[in-house]
Amino acid sequence: MNPAKSASLNFLRALPKAELHLHIEGTLEPELLFELARKHAITLPYPDVASLRRAYQFGSLQAFLDVYYQGVQVLRDADDFYALTQAYLAHARADGVIHVELFFDPQSHMERGIALTTVFAGLTRALDEARHETGLTYHLIPCFLRHLSAAAAMQTLEALLPFRALFVAVGLDSSERDHPPSKFTAVFERARAEGLLTVAHAGEEGPPEYIWQALDLLHVARIDHGVNCASDAALCQRLAATRVPLTVCPLSNVKLGVFPDMAAHNLKRLLDQRLCITLNADDPAYFGGYLLDNYAAAQDALGLTRNDMIQLARNSIEAAFLSDADKRPWLRKLELEGFPD
Repeated sequence: MNPAKSASLNFLRALPKAELHLHIEGTLEPELLFELARKHAITLPYPDVASLRRAYQFGSLQAFLDVYYQGVQVLRDADDFYALTQAYLAHARADGVIHVELFFDPQSHMERGIALTTVFAGLTRALDEARHETGLTYHLIPCFLRHLSAAAAMQTLEALLPFRALFVAVGLDSSERDHPPSKFTAVFERARAEGLLTVAHAGEEGPPEYIWQALDLLHVARIDHGVNCASDAALCQRLAATRVPLTVCPLSNVKLGVFPDMAAHNLKRLLDQRLCITLNADDPAYFGGYLLDNYAAAQDALGLTRNDMIQLARNSIEAAFLSDADKRPWLRKLELEGFPD
C-alpha cells in the first residue's frame, strides 16, 4: 500500500463512526458458516469455502436473499449467535466503530424453532463483553420480514415484547419489490404504542413512493437505503428539510446491481443536497466489505473530500438512537482540527 493510501485509511479509521444498518446474520463469513455446519452436522449445498464464495454473485436482492437464508440455517444455539456477533465486533473495533445499532431477523430463527431467548442471549453476551472491554455501545433492532404476512409480523412483535428492555426499535427488511410499507401500517402503529422507534428499508429496489409510505404511514425515524429518493425532487427536499437519515450501503448497492459501479453511486449528490447520509456495511460477509471498506470505496470512487468524510461520520453519530449527552463527546471529536493531516 502506498503511503498516501495508508494515510487516508488511517484518517478514515480514526473517525468515530456509528454503524446503523448492519444485519448480524449478514456478517456470517463462509469459514464460520462451515464451522457451525460441522458442529451441527448440517450438510451444505457447497463443498467448500471457495465454492460458497463463488456463489456470492448476485444480480438482485432476491438472489442474495436465497443464499443468505441458506446460511442462517447453521445458527442454532446461543453460542452460535455469540460467535457470530463476536466476529463482527472484531471488524467493528478495527474500523473505528464506536456505536452499532444491530439488525436481526427473529422470524428467520423462530420459524426454525429457535427461541428468542437463545437469540438475545448470544447477541447480548457478545455485545455486553465489547461494551465492558472497549466502551463500544449498542442497540438492537429486530426486523420484520416483509415477504411474510403482516399477521406474521404482528405475531412476531407480540413474541418480542417480553424482551422489550433489550431493543429500542423495530425495522422492516427482506424483499422490497411488491411489499410496500403500507402492508405493515398496523404493526408499526402497535410498535410505536409500545414506545418503540421505527425504521424501514425503502427505496433500494422499491420506488420513491415506498419512502413516502415509510415516512407517512410507518412514521420511521430513519430510512434504510433510500437511494431511489433521487428521482423525486419533492422527496429529496423533504428529507433535507427534516434531516431524516438515510442509512446508505454503497458496496451492497453495487453488489446487488442498484448501481453499475461505485462511480455511478448517487450518495455524493445526495450529500451535496444536504440530506443526512450515513455509510454502513449492510451484509458485509456477502457484499465484500465492512464499514471502513465502504468509507474507503466511496471516497476513492466519488472523489469525496476530507470534509465529506467527516460529515458522513458526523451524520452517523447524529442519526444514532443515542442521547444528546452520549453523542456530544463524539461530535466534539469530529471537529476538523481533531484530525490533522
